[in-house]
Amino acid sequence: MTSTFGGYETHLSLFSFFTFHEAGKGESLALLALLSEAQGRMDRAKTEEESGAGLLRRVKRGWVWNQFFVLEEYTGQEPLYIGKLHSDMDLGDGSIKYILSGDGAGTTFTIDDSTGDIHAIKRLDREVKAQYLLRAQAWNRQTDRPLEPESEFIVKIQDINDNEPKFLEGPYQATIPEMSSIGTEVIRMTATDADDPTYGNSARVVYSILQGQPYFSVEAKTGVVRVSLAGMDREVRENYSVIIQAKDMGGQLGGLAGTTVVNITLSDVNDNPPMFDQKLYQMSVPELAPVSSVVGRIRAKDRDIGINAEMRYSIIDGDGRDTFDINTDPTNLFGIITIKKPLNFETKASYTLKIEGANTHLDHRFPDKGPFSHVTIVHVSVEDVDEPPEFSSAAYYIEVPEDTEISTVFMTVSARDPDAANTSIRYSIERNTDLGKYFYIDITSGALMTVLPLDREEFSWHNITVLAMEMNNPRMIGSVSVAVKILDVNDNPPLLTQYFEAFVCESANAGQLIQTVTAVDADDPLGGHHFYYSLALEAANNPNFTLRDNQDNTAWILTRRGGWSQQDQSVYYLPIFISDGEQPVQTSTSTLTIRVCSCDVEGNVMSCNAEAYHLPASLSRGALIAILACIFVLLVMVLLMFSLQSHRKKPYLHDEEDNVHENIVRYDDEGGGEEDTEAFDIAAMWNPREAHLVGKQRQDMLPEIESLSRYVPLASVGGPGSGCGGGDSNVQGYVLAKLLETDLNPCAPPYDSLQTYAYEGEGSVAESLSSLQSGCSNTDHEYDYLNDWGPRFKKLAEMYGVLETNNPSIW
Repeated sequence: MTSTFGGYETHLSLFSFFTFHEAGKGESLALLALLSEAQGRMDRAKTEEESGAGLLRRVKRGWVWNQFFVLEEYTGQEPLYIGKLHSDMDLGDGSIKYILSGDGAGTTFTIDDSTGDIHAIKRLDREVKAQYLLRAQAWNRQTDRPLEPESEFIVKIQDINDNEPKFLEGPYQATIPEMSSIGTEVIRMTATDADDPTYGNSARVVYSILQGQPYFSVEAKTGVVRVSLAGMDREVRENYSVIIQAKDMGGQLGGLAGTTVVNITLSDVNDNPPMFDQKLYQMSVPELAPVSSVVGRIRAKDRDIGINAEMRYSIIDGDGRDTFDINTDPTNLFGIITIKKPLNFETKASYTLKIEGANTHLDHRFPDKGPFSHVTIVHVSVEDVDEPPEFSSAAYYIEVPEDTEISTVFMTVSARDPDAANTSIRYSIERNTDLGKYFYIDITSGALMTVLPLDREEFSWHNITVLAMEMNNPRMIGSVSVAVKILDVNDNPPLLTQYFEAFVCESANAGQLIQTVTAVDADDPLGGHHFYYSLALEAANNPNFTLRDNQDNTAWILTRRGGWSQQDQSVYYLPIFISDGEQPVQTSTSTLTIRVCSCDVEGNVMSCNAEAYHLPASLSRGALIAILACIFVLLVMVLLMFSLQSHRKKPYLHDEEDNVHENIVRYDDEGGGEEDTEAFDIAAMWNPREAHLVGKQRQDMLPEIESLSRYVPLASVGGPGSGCGGGDSNVQGYVLAKLLETDLNPCAPPYDSLQTYAYEGEGSVAESLSSLQSGCSNTDHEYDYLNDWGPRFKKLAEMYGVLETNNPSIW
């Protein structure tokens, strides 16, 4: 092989172009292609040299480098020998220096600068880096100049099968419908092998199934998992775990393998019909259960799930189809039986329902699995309940004339016990519906009668409620409304609409209309009112006025003469007779007052008094009314002030010495001894001036004074004392005296505060536990009686024993 160095053509045995593993390892790889190419180049160089032997000419050439091939994953202890660089100019005297640069130079690859030997000092992995681009150069050590231009060469890492196939996305999840046919694709998987797919079979993967047969299979080349067993039922088994293996080297012996798991779930299809657990269901419901209340629920179970298990229920037959209803609950699984019509145990005690449950979503691929419905029988028993009495009518209406006599029976209501026992009924009127107590009902017969006179003009309707109660169970009460309409009877006379006061002008002539009168009647006849007017008999020949009946329930009052004068007579009284014309006819006589007044030319009244009082022209009637109103208000205020002064209260206590508080507090348990005296001003109680009685009478009701103890009667006021001092020294007597004085004092407040000792004191079972009378006896107190009070006072008796008292109490 020839190369150009320094511009001169030179023979170079520069490269061996082969790679050896260390001889000591016994491994070598001859790169025949590289050797052949090197040999060819050397032959061509020799031929050119022979043909041009007679000519010496300059040829510019560069080094020709080929590839070095090195197996990956070298595991030896020594650096891996890659190859050798050598120049024909190298005489072996060390004057040439070999330099290596490029990918991995100095870190992955090293070169002996004297011999040109190249070694790998790191483990090479093709999957990390498949090739390295290096540059080589020969330098003259003496001149420190390159002998030839820099050239490149490639070190390729040759693959070995050191990577197993991997499922990068595993484990896998897949779902297929149950009952899928054979060959149904489940999932497609791909395993990745990091080895070189272009070199040998290191990356040629073959798939196989290790677990999951006979249910599933996998295609060896594509990795597609398919169903291999027909009729797989989710209700039998829902989940499957399949292990798939991927092996390189085409699956041959010695190949590397990787596995993954495929979790396959069977989804549900509607391939199971519904089924009731029982052929007959027994249910019961109280007869008083309201409409729409739930009787019970049933379920047709379906082994399917989701929408494939949803049900629709219906009553297809039975004598209770019109009485009961069935609906599906919100989960679409249960049938809820409800009441459609009211129940009555006495009418019908049981019902039979034929109920069907059917799937709502059918799968037409499985018609042979049907029918997808089922039928059951439901027997509903009606439970007897003690019901309140029922009246023969839901409501009663009666018309009663207002002149009905008292105790007249105008209606009889009837009620019965709807239960089979049919107990006796007692009737009554609910009091708050007959507050006036106009009616009475017979307790046994239900006869309604009047007990007070009825007046249509006061109450035209009475709405009462009649109660019916069972004798055996007073809690069972039925009720009914009775509407009583009071019919009108002509029992009220007609009266003038209002108290009429007419006037006649002094200038009035005969036949002049001075007043139109009308009448009212509290009655309400069906045909309306028809009033008849006339002058009373005593005024039939009245020379001054006459009456004309207009036959339209009005009448006119007319003058019969002229020449009226206030001086002669200022007031006339005209009795008017009114009749209503109904049966029985009611009449009345009303008096019309007619005043003679002075009038102006237009007929307006100026004065109706004999001595005319002329108002100033500037003072109107409204102003006069305002003045009168002010006078009235002032008068009322004056009267109110006098009333307040006359009713000013006197002080309750005239003297500070009389201010003795009577605070009597009630205790229902044992008293506090001397602490009880805190409620009294004892010093004031012992004041002899307070013992007198006041003879004044109080206006309020005297209180009822009971004994202060259940065992001690009241002591007479002023009687002999029972205390230490006796007489006026008796505290109890003093208290009662003060109480009586307060009761008789009109200025004292109308209340008393009593302090009651219900379980102690003189005459009680425990006698007095207070120290108020401890000085009554000069002898020592003995508490031996505490032993007789039982075990609860045993400790107290042991503590006190016999108490020695040398100094008597001041009380």
